Amino acid sequence: MSRQPILVIVGRPNVGKSTLFNRLTRTRRALVHDLPGVTRDRIIGEAERPGGGHVIVVDTGGLLLADEDRFVPLIRSQAEVAIKESDAVLLLLDGEAGPIPEDREIAGYLRTLNIPIVPVVNKSDRKGVELQAQEFYRLGLGEPIAVSAEHGMGLVELWDALDVHLPAADLDDEETTVPDGDEIHVAVIGRPNVGKSSLVNRLVGDSRVLVSEVPGTTRDAVDVICEVGGTRFRFVDTAGIRRKGKTDKGPEVLSVVVARRHLERAQICLMLVDAEEGVTRQDAHVAGYAWEAGRGVVLVVNKWDLITNREEAREDLDYQIDQHMKFLKQTPRVFLSALTGKGVHRLFPEMQQVHRAHGLKIGTSDLNRVAREAFERNPPSITGKRHPKIYYCTQVHNRPPHIVLFTNLDRKPHFSWARYMDNALRDAFSLEGVPFRVMIRGRKS
Repeated sequence: MSRQPILVIVGRPNVGKSTLFNRLTRTRRALVHDLPGVTRDRIIGEAERPGGGHVIVVDTGGLLLADEDRFVPLIRSQAEVAIKESDAVLLLLDGEAGPIPEDREIAGYLRTLNIPIVPVVNKSDRKGVELQAQEFYRLGLGEPIAVSAEHGMGLVELWDALDVHLPAADLDDEETTVPDGDEIHVAVIGRPNVGKSSLVNRLVGDSRVLVSEVPGTTRDAVDVICEVGGTRFRFVDTAGIRRKGKTDKGPEVLSVVVARRHLERAQICLMLVDAEEGVTRQDAHVAGYAWEAGRGVVLVVNKWDLITNREEAREDLDYQIDQHMKFLKQTPRVFLSALTGKGVHRLFPEMQQVHRAHGLKIGTSDLNRVAREAFERNPPSITGKRHPKIYYCTQVHNRPPHIVLFTNLDRKPHFSWARYMDNALRDAFSLEGVPFRVMIRGRKS
């Protein structure tokens, strides 16, 4: 089976790279905003070639070779890694602005990498741009292709120019991607700067995601895939989620929207907290998103290498979790250091266990047996002469499991009894880390 060709989009900030990426891949994976520098990480998607077959498309952060912004070296290194793995590079240029010194610097830099380059002049739908596109001949990269990423104009000519550099599509190949059912989708969530990107890099063994001490480095949600012991994991490193009212800038607002969308696409979540700072209200707020969305959760206490008195710190953190995140009281907890890698290996079996529990389908006879035993051991209190009874129970849904108990209760039982029944079923079927739902149905006569 042949390797899929790789196409990388590069260019200075705010020339429309993410818009072109979304157009080619027919998705809205990459953030689009009128502020420069919205994309910082590599975003990967798949585009269908007009003649058949597919090509992997990589969107990179805005490339600047000389700038005081602290992210510039990180973005440049990310772009360079992507370019060296590619079959061809699209250098996207702003047709309204015309060729400027930054474009010439990027063109010169790309020529040193010995990768085929196709100059693409964007915004051809605007007045005079198509005629001015010929000015980009000065870059010495060959004939520029005029397109409108926003409206999809010029894509036929663009694919024609790319076909010269891309290997022929093998139409007899079977689909190379693994079906979603064979992957565990994991969203890495937490407030800004708790080490999400560092953990993803450590898990996959590659500096795939930008890592910086500055909060808010990650704005897009970035997919990375690794396989461990025959199980394939797809990690999504999401932007740090803040509470409403804390996202005052356009790209950060978009990041939260994308993060929550990817959270709901995931099956389980790694919820990160900072060992030094402890559990905050913001941590509880972020974890609540995952729990309300019905996702399995593994609680990850990061930066454990910075703690000296670990026994005392662990007791304190366990207490904080039980107080501020009562809904995660029976969730697996892994104490680790993403920086040193110590303890990270313990995450994989925990993720597999939570994933199994999240999709569990309980046999009806086993479910009724456990539910009846728990009901008879501690029946709910009801008024009147009737004795409380359970008729039967059934599982109506999984991911997460939903259980319905049919009883003769004429009103909703006390929350403490409902919690007792929830815990009895959870313990019997090893549902730690899963937002298990138990619904109790009664009747008046």
